[in-house]
Amino acid sequence: MFSRTYGATTLGVNGVLIDVEVDVSSGFPQFDVVGLLDTAVKESRERVRTAIKNSGIQMKAERVTISLAPADIRKDSSGLDLPIAVGLLAGYGIVPTERTKGCLFAAELSLEGELRGIHGILPMAVHAREQGIETMFVSPANAKEALLVDGLKVYAPATLAELVAFLTGRAECEPAKAESISENDDASGIEDFSDVQGQFMAKRALEIAAAGGHNVLMVGAPGAGKTMLARRLPSILPVMTKQEALEVTKIYSIAGLLGQNGGLITERPFRSPHHTTSAAAIIGGGSVPRPGEVTLSHNGVLFLDELPEFAKAVLEVLRQPLEDGVVTVARVNATLTFPSRMILVAAMNPCPCGWAGDKDRVCNCTPNEIKRYTRKISGPLLDRIDIHIRVPRVEYKDLTSVKKSESSAAIRKRVMAAREIQLERLASCHAYCNAQMNHAALQKTCVLTESAKKLLEQVFSKMKLSARSYDRIIKVGRTIADLDKSANIEDRHIAEAVQLRNDLGLGIDS
Repeated sequence: MFSRTYGATTLGVNGVLIDVEVDVSSGFPQFDVVGLLDTAVKESRERVRTAIKNSGIQMKAERVTISLAPADIRKDSSGLDLPIAVGLLAGYGIVPTERTKGCLFAAELSLEGELRGIHGILPMAVHAREQGIETMFVSPANAKEALLVDGLKVYAPATLAELVAFLTGRAECEPAKAESISENDDASGIEDFSDVQGQFMAKRALEIAAAGGHNVLMVGAPGAGKTMLARRLPSILPVMTKQEALEVTKIYSIAGLLGQNGGLITERPFRSPHHTTSAAAIIGGGSVPRPGEVTLSHNGVLFLDELPEFAKAVLEVLRQPLEDGVVTVARVNATLTFPSRMILVAAMNPCPCGWAGDKDRVCNCTPNEIKRYTRKISGPLLDRIDIHIRVPRVEYKDLTSVKKSESSAAIRKRVMAAREIQLERLASCHAYCNAQMNHAALQKTCVLTESAKKLLEQVFSKMKLSARSYDRIIKVGRTIADLDKSANIEDRHIAEAVQLRNDLGLGIDS
């Protein structure tokens, strides 16, 4: 007897529907599964047979052939256990085939017949709904995640026996119910900008970065507060929209970072990989490519502390995601594109000892040592970072001040007001913030006053700027103007943008 069920796997950050075809016929007892299988799927044959037996279901030994289509896509998800089991039971006539039509099954089976959670349920559910599937069967551990997709009826039986009883009409099974999602408009957690004493210029630079989505490089002495500042940047970024939250949740679902309860991620991600991280871990990869740190920080912040300590190859692979907002990973099996629209925040010391340029401490490094240290950061990479700022040591009077600094909530209000202006202005350009503008959008939407043009011309000639640096100064200037609620970019906005790009004093030029 022939039967068909539907399962799913993931490819990149998207789900892929798998057509599970089962043929049960008389002949020499045999159990074959075909369709470019990975190890986890090859082993499903034994899990499925044992789970069915331990669920109290007896099947006659016959010739069984199972095909997973499309055959040219590698199947690497243990979540295909359940559709294979249901298809097999339908092929034996135990489960009515009409009860499995239009349904997606996605769960791993234990040897005892329990349904276990798998990674990537959300992208599978999204793709299933796009393909017209309205009913999905998952494990209880994945129910909350699957319910994030509107218009999808989700069932979460605990065991295969419960599922078979429901499909055969011997028992009822209530659909899982979605929990209400509460969104917090205030800065979350305990990391708030009100805790940062002093560093007024650095906080201003991060406010501009948050308002326009700009990348930032902070250079300063050890203990100046660079990491403290970077960790508080997500607290002033706008609250994620439902679409952004779904994008982030899909990525974390595939990476297996949602936790047991799943649910929608509503806080912007903050990733801080160690400087020993490999290029593949940063950019993504593997025989079947998986998301890297740049993708895990999508719609959030990627913080690289001690920037010169990262391997040169690791830093150079950041060029494409910083420029394009996507990462393309090519492998023999597939070429996949991962989203990577994030804010890069990098921090470094000015020299190996950390005290170059400090007004009170003496630097013991030679000029050649400082040059070798700073030259670990290439010009093309620096050219893609919009804001370069110096973070000085905090003065004693600022550290001991009883006056509270401005809170993240207050800064976030200004940032969100600037973002709303940008959303309205860039609606026709398919961009969400100033940093995402291409050159055509920049020429269309960024109007400079005559005095601003003259100042920019002088800066361009004196500093020998590249075309990319020219565009990025205008983008930062546009963000400063938005914070200022100015329709045009004036000379004071360009002056601040130039200062924010060249306030290092280290000989690192863009």
